[in-house]
Amino acid sequence: MKESLMEILCCPIDKHDLELDVETRDDEEILEGTLTCTECGESYPIEDGIPNLLPPDMRDEAAA
Repeated sequence: MKESLMEILCCPIDKHDLELDVETRDDEEILEGTLTCTECGESYPIEDGIPNLLPPDMRDEAAA
């Protein structure tokens, strides 16, 4: 994902800002990391450059 996406991304639960924690970067692309809501504290993974912004209960169902 491009870091410029941070301007438009928000928490799907409460619509507050997300804080970015980068684990792996390739030039301008963020490959692995976490997005964390500044209000509710829920975190969303970034895997293979794709942010997973599904709410936690839907993420659990998708993984099963």
